Amino acid sequence: MEPVQLAIIYYSSTGTIHTLARAAVEGAEKAGATVRLRKVFETAPAAAVSARPEWDQHLKDTADIAEASHDDVDWADAVLFGTPTRFGNPASQLRAFIDTTGPLWFRGKLADKVYSAFTSSNTPHGGQESTLLALMNTFCHWGGIIVPPGYTDPVQFQAGNPYGTSHVVGDGPPGEVVLQAARHQARRVVDIAARLKAGGLCRSPGAERRSSSLRNVQKE
Repeated sequence: MEPVQLAIIYYSSTGTIHTLARAAVEGAEKAGATVRLRKVFETAPAAAVSARPEWDQHLKDTADIAEASHDDVDWADAVLFGTPTRFGNPASQLRAFIDTTGPLWFRGKLADKVYSAFTSSNTPHGGQESTLLALMNTFCHWGGIIVPPGYTDPVQFQAGNPYGTSHVVGDGPPGEVVLQAARHQARRVVDIAARLKAGGLCRSPGAERRSSSLRNVQKE
């Protein structure tokens, strides 16, 4: 069987989510996956970015990372999304990308893939779980297979978030426990996707039937 194809698509303003995404890449590649690391397009005004030196610097530091496209999602057997919390929801930059995927959804290209997510917030109760659950709402609409980390590894009893890896930025940069949690989450996503792919579910030919059904509904 061909390796699992994993797209890690994230938004990071000052680097925390980028750090978790890098750890996820490590975990996924060790699990045998082919990985595409992609950032989403920065939609914030230049004045807002330049007002925070660390934000401006992070944009420069990650200039070599390709921006996410529909092709990356279509290509993937599994997609792992990363975003900071914004008032208990995903960052608007990530949502803007997700909200453009309607054409893929209409053609049945988002169904039967594995999805998972990770996040960060400034404070311990800054909306981490609600942000991850909000993304899961989208995965349900896509007909995706949601794979959370749960408590499936000893590190999860230290990291503590069964919905997805999360970090409190106010505590400083991500430490080894959080990085290990991100690696574990990515490995778990790859493992489940590999089992589904072996059974013929990921990238199912049923996508064309769903697309045809949607077109028929539109005509009725």
